[in-house]
Amino acid sequence: MISAQKITTEPIHYKTKKKSNTSSIKFIEQKVTFDDTPLFFPKGFEKIFLAIYFVLLPYITGFLFLFFYVSSGRTEVFSSLNQESSFILTWIVGYELLAVLILLYIAKSAISFGKQITLRGGKKKFQRP
Repeated sequence: MISAQKITTEPIHYKTKKKSNTSSIKFIEQKVTFDDTPLFFPKGFEKIFLAIYFVLLPYITGFLFLFFYVSSGRTEVFSSLNQESSFILTWIVGYELLAVLILLYIAKSAISFGKQITLRGGKKKFQRP
């Protein structure tokens, strides 16, 4: 047997979560954890490894840039260049290169996110709620 459902014209009330004062933590007051970072941080040595990454990654990037791009991979040109430049100059070059790469990655992510939003709901008109 087929049973007929009761049709009502009463409005449906959905339960919504109310924001409580205890669950709303300001962004500045949140705890910083290194668990979700892509770099390797051994437990207990997070700050030391963060300092090492902050010093070594830009220096290695600057060193490789100066060797392959500026001196074209020639060791005699690189050694003469390396004698004149200091550690801080190599670090600054690497830091700027990493900053440019990160900014380009952020721009690429923003553009691809915009394209995804446009492809999903491109035919809908914007309406204020």
